[in-house]
Amino acid sequence: MQMLDATILNTAIPTIARSFNSHPLQLHSLVTAYTLTVCVLIPASGWISDKLGSRRTFLLAISVFSAGSLLCALSTSIPMMTACRVIQGIGGAFLMPVGRLVVLRSYPRSMFVNVLNIVTIPALLGPLLGPVLGGIIAQYASWHWIFLINIPVGMAGLWATRKLMPDLKAVREQKFDWRGFFLFSSSAVLATMGLSSAGGVTDKTRMAILTSAGGILQLLYWALAFRSKAPIFSPALFRIRNFAIGIAGNIVCRLGGSCLPYLMP
Repeated sequence: MQMLDATILNTAIPTIARSFNSHPLQLHSLVTAYTLTVCVLIPASGWISDKLGSRRTFLLAISVFSAGSLLCALSTSIPMMTACRVIQGIGGAFLMPVGRLVVLRSYPRSMFVNVLNIVTIPALLGPLLGPVLGGIIAQYASWHWIFLINIPVGMAGLWATRKLMPDLKAVREQKFDWRGFFLFSSSAVLATMGLSSAGGVTDKTRMAILTSAGGILQLLYWALAFRSKAPIFSPALFRIRNFAIGIAGNIVCRLGGSCLPYLMP
């Protein structure tokens, strides 16, 4: 549901723009508002799940995401829909990380690869189906159904979570790295905003300022992380060879795969 919603909107943007008497390019905020919210909150998802318990966090995430979807469908203006996309993003930021965390903690290491394959394949279908499904809905129904389709899925998810998901918490309490969270999330937001503004010559100065500021905050984060006892992302992880290779390969795969939902429309 979360992966589908990140891409399903792209194809329907011209249709939504016509219903609001706007130009499609004025609706870029609908995509970036969701992406930036997810970007900011994902680093905190693990700590919040440990604090509240995985089941409660997941139920809350599905509820917030579904409520945001309903509000998007009921929106009467672009600013209102943008605000509702932020609500969707708050829920979406916790869905995949917390779900995977529960899977990894519920199975022995010998089963990790098989279990992650089962979890990953449906998630990969979202970005592929999103543009096609968005186009079909916009063509033959109403753009409102792009958001309303999440309601029955969310209700099924709430039922399944209550019945099947174990309620896991941290073995020991850990202080939240607020400074690291602020630096890392701010860096991600500034870099994303800088890259998303690269739409012409007039945007080049703004792009350079935002991406440079994001890079500086990222350097400050890693300088702090090397000294911190419990950083959000530990530099020590990169000393694990398999982890470092996996991250490098993941970046290449994401650069190729993540562009498809935007290029296809």
